[in-house]
Amino acid sequence: MNKRQVIILWIIAIALGAAVTAVKLTQKDTRRSATHRAPGELLFESFPGSDVAHIDIQGAGGAVTLVKKDGKWTVSQRDAYPANVSYVYDFLRALGELKVTRGMEAGPSFAPRFGMDESATKVADRGLTAIFKDAGGKEIAKVSLGKNIENGADESPMGGSMAVGRYIRNHADESGFYASKEMFTSVSAEPARWLADGFISPEKIKSITLSQVGKDDPAWKISRDSEEAEFKLENAAATEVLDTTAATPLKSLFSYARFDDVVTADKIAERADPAGKRTAVIETFEGFVYTVTLTPAKAGTTPPPAPDPSNPASSSTDKMLLTVTVTAELPKERKKEKDEKSEDAKTKDTAFAERLKTLTEKLTTEKALAGRTFEIGKTSVDALLKERAQLIAKATPPPAGGASNGSLQKLPGGFISPPPGNSVTTKPIEAVTPPIAVPPTEENK
Repeated sequence: MNKRQVIILWIIAIALGAAVTAVKLTQKDTRRSATHRAPGELLFESFPGSDVAHIDIQGAGGAVTLVKKDGKWTVSQRDAYPANVSYVYDFLRALGELKVTRGMEAGPSFAPRFGMDESATKVADRGLTAIFKDAGGKEIAKVSLGKNIENGADESPMGGSMAVGRYIRNHADESGFYASKEMFTSVSAEPARWLADGFISPEKIKSITLSQVGKDDPAWKISRDSEEAEFKLENAAATEVLDTTAATPLKSLFSYARFDDVVTADKIAERADPAGKRTAVIETFEGFVYTVTLTPAKAGTTPPPAPDPSNPASSSTDKMLLTVTVTAELPKERKKEKDEKSEDAKTKDTAFAERLKTLTEKLTTEKALAGRTFEIGKTSVDALLKERAQLIAKATPPPAGGASNGSLQKLPGGFISPPPGNSVTTKPIEAVTPPIAVPPTEENK
């Protein structure tokens, strides 16, 4: 092979290599140009989450507006009630960090195929649309959340497919739609789902007074002398003994209660049934006084609640409207014990200061609930709304059919009474031990 042939072969090889490289680059550019974002890239090059001061979320038959006022997020549809800031910031953070797993080249007209049909009335077809604005009202981003992406090969234990992601669209990117692993489970168009969930929580209850239905006069009052003691019914008749089974749940009244919604001022009159109104006054050993007003909601005025997996009781249609005012006289210093050692006093002073700080913060938080009307499930206050007769222990009736001979009757308070008319005298039982024979010893034999 001469020199000229070698040169020709080298030229052919170089040309082939350049052609292959050009094809690869062309293919790469073609794949890249299908959508603006490739798998693994962020949906937004730079999501302006810190500039967001207004969020509008629209869905099928519902809408919510979240507004940031004086650095605090509020829910406009609930008279600017405080919003759950964890939900808000989780939503903003998720969008800022969202990576796409797949891009699908399609125009805006294909939105219904991905569950983003803004004209649909079904939740599954409508999806959610969120519009983000800055403090000046300028729109800075718009996002649609569509159908869940289900993996048919990976069935859940409850049957059916398991959701592994969700379709999403950035309206500023018209190159297509994207798939992501983020589910956005806390995002909803229902205002109630965005409300801050802080509520009253009386601790160390000392006494409870409940009014009569529709009146201010007390129906009953129970109290106790210490945190370890049981409740006693005040002004009880000789035959009235408090049923501990009914009274024990009142020690932890409202400890785990949650409200379902906040009723706006313009809806209270049409929702409340004042004829069933009752007032409860709850005092604690730490100086807190809760004045709680409970009014039944009128039948047919409670809209069907949105399903809430974290709070199954929210699906109940038996609702009460609750208002509360909280006051407290917190001690400024600890009452020292007699002959208290200096090292013990220092430890107790530290614990007292920490507890006082906690109580002060608790008082500030709970006082902020004044002036609001909350909707709660009646099951949350069933233990409180008992009538006086329901708090009294019932005597155990004797067995029917004259089978009471030899039986005892248990009265309220633990007293035991013999059966009436039992004149049979029981003869004492005597135990007789037979003589014991002791075997003789060898010497006696």
